[in-house]
Amino acid sequence: MSYQLALQQLTDSALPTGAFAHSFGFETYIERELVFDEGSFGVWLSAFVSQSLSFSDGLAIRFLYEGVDVLELDALLSASLLPRQVREAIVKMGLRLLEIGGEIFPSPALGLYRDLVASGRAAGHQPLAFAVVARSLGVPLQEALTAYLFAAVTSLTQNAVRAIPLGQNAGQRLLRQAADDVAAAVERVPHLMLDDFGAVTPALEISQMRHERQRARMFMS
Repeated sequence: MSYQLALQQLTDSALPTGAFAHSFGFETYIERELVFDEGSFGVWLSAFVSQSLSFSDGLAIRFLYEGVDVLELDALLSASLLPRQVREAIVKMGLRLLEIGGEIFPSPALGLYRDLVASGRAAGHQPLAFAVVARSLGVPLQEALTAYLFAAVTSLTQNAVRAIPLGQNAGQRLLRQAADDVAAAVERVPHLMLDDFGAVTPALEISQMRHERQRARMFMS
């Protein structure tokens, strides 16, 4: 199988990792009436891509491709993801991706990460699970970053279409706009340093923490 086809399968919205159950904090903004339509969600999504996805997930993927030890990166992600719900969401999706990847795209590197998780030495974060599989398949870093980030944007937009709610056409317009943010993030990530890891806008983290105590909600995070 060519890596292009494998990459499409890994990032397809139908891949059963549980992404449909998470808002990563935008539901808090909906509850506070700060996100309420296509435009306001587009602003939130742009900030999420340029902050959380770039300085956390994207940077973790890049470092793994550059040979940083997966156990070290796993610990960095666990330490930098302060909101409990987000940390648990990333791990839940990562464990599912490790399970799926172990069946359809097995490799020694993936087997090692799965063993570390099984032994309790690593948590099993989604971006690292994705990076291990993608690197083993020979996917170039830039393509892996682009695919991962856009898959995350797609899942969040689909969830926003249900939660705000938005029309399907609005969702497609948002994806087209977000593609520019993804492209900018892919250009930015290679220039970030280790000290940049986890440098996320506090307002995003606060909204994710508040979600734990939100009175009524559709999503797990």
